[in-house]
Amino acid sequence: MTATALSSSPAQTSRPHWLRRPAPISLSTRAVALLLALWCAGPLNLALWQKLSALEDFADPWALKRLALGGLIAAATFLWLMLWSWPGVRRPAWSANLLLAASVQHFMRSYGVVMDSSMLANSLHTNWTEAWALLTPALLVQVLLLAGLPMAWLYWGVQMPRQRRGWLRSALWLLAALGVLVGGGLRLYRDLAPLLRNHTEIRYLVNPLATVVSWANVTLKPILKPKKPFQPVTAGASLGASYAAQAAGQVKPPLLVLVVGETARGDHFGLNGYARNTTPQLAQQPVLSWQQVQSCGTNTIASVPCMFSPVGKEGYEGRKVEYGNLLDIVQAAGLGVRWLDNQAGCKGVCARIPSADAQAIATPAQRQPWCREGECLDRLMLDELDGELAAIPAAQRQQGVVLVLHQMGSHGPAYYRRSAPDSKHFGPECATHVTSDCEQQDLVNVYDNSIVETDAFLAQTIAWLRTQERDFAPAMLYVGDHGESLGENGLYLHGLPYRIAPQAQKHVPWVLWPGQLQQRTGWSEACSRAQLNRPLTHDAYFHTVLGMLDIASPYYQRPLDAMAGCRAS
Repeated sequence: MTATALSSSPAQTSRPHWLRRPAPISLSTRAVALLLALWCAGPLNLALWQKLSALEDFADPWALKRLALGGLIAAATFLWLMLWSWPGVRRPAWSANLLLAASVQHFMRSYGVVMDSSMLANSLHTNWTEAWALLTPALLVQVLLLAGLPMAWLYWGVQMPRQRRGWLRSALWLLAALGVLVGGGLRLYRDLAPLLRNHTEIRYLVNPLATVVSWANVTLKPILKPKKPFQPVTAGASLGASYAAQAAGQVKPPLLVLVVGETARGDHFGLNGYARNTTPQLAQQPVLSWQQVQSCGTNTIASVPCMFSPVGKEGYEGRKVEYGNLLDIVQAAGLGVRWLDNQAGCKGVCARIPSADAQAIATPAQRQPWCREGECLDRLMLDELDGELAAIPAAQRQQGVVLVLHQMGSHGPAYYRRSAPDSKHFGPECATHVTSDCEQQDLVNVYDNSIVETDAFLAQTIAWLRTQERDFAPAMLYVGDHGESLGENGLYLHGLPYRIAPQAQKHVPWVLWPGQLQQRTGWSEACSRAQLNRPLTHDAYFHTVLGMLDIASPYYQRPLDAMAGCRAS
């Protein structure tokens, strides 16, 4: 009896042929890498090919340009995969690339986002509840089909034996791929250069290479690049003339609540002329709403630090040092400052002031009406305001207080979680995380309900401030950090690179309840109301807040103060 006969069991020989696992084929490592590169260039770049097919300025009736571009992508991907072709490393590394590509493509096709460095950095700073909202059955199906199938083949359908002189053949393959990449790039330059200049987003759709580059920018650059030195901004901070009157008992200490809005579109605020009354409670208050305000960025990690920066958008993005911020100056001037967060952190803005996570410090009684499935509505923070105010040392309270409330606001895609039942004014709602599966009107309905919830939150913040008028001169300033796409032109969520992002992601609300605070500086409400159509940007935020508080600083620029022209001093 032969060894082959001995190794065959009756169960194996009797099993139907269609149940027998086929023997793995034998291929060289470079051949497997090439096949995976072709898979990446084709099915895993559907978002790119769909985008190119929709562009009128990319005429390609015979798909020759797309085939040539696909060859370039395959060559570049092959070179990348071959970097990880060492035995023991290749299968896990290639699998990771397939999983990354399949996951990213789902988000690109479902939400219209691109994984540039800013979006990736924002993703890394999200919390688990926001991340969980993105884990949908559609994502699982896409990953199983586009990553699971080639991974199964990679582990069980192919074997890669060592080959003599394999390094020489691999070197020739690599040179050939490099030649295709360089030669093809030069040949297609005339077509690609204007295309990429007019449609910058295309470069971020090349999958998975664009995400790999963004990941390197976010993770490796801070390690390889020296950390920026810190530049304090508190020198010269001082209190203005109104504090002398305060010391004499003529005016009360300031109590300013700064509400940092989240994912709020300025054009969906009823106060700004939106067809729906999404701000019914604020409409009953003496608030001012600036109607043409542009954000610093299109995601939280870009916009929030930029808002509080003394150097504005251009200076912040091109900075050579890490500057202190608005809150550092206010605290150095002697006021009490605290940050209360119902979001995924303050993005460094509260690094040098007292801060708290609203959910972490909430009592069970406070959580009960506002928290579900690991998330809490912003109105939870209202129940904590008394405690936050009392936690400030008495000496600082007597000088003045700034409380910063960072909202969850209208953060997507789980918009249906962003409003309480009493704020659900519009229906039917899109009640799924997969926004592209909803009718656009249902998506607008559920988003508008989240704005109604913000309206209730702001109105109740004003009500709380009114209860403090015996001891303080209160005011509230609400400014959104960025906007949101709701299916217009196939785009969802936010985070597109600023230069290509639509206005929906950059137009934000700016609402002031002046309270008693503005009386300290002789502010004219009628003057400011006449200027509500004045264009503003986040660059004005730093200077406007210092002006409201009557705090002097060498960084203060009066022309950027949104209300400077309407103050007596």
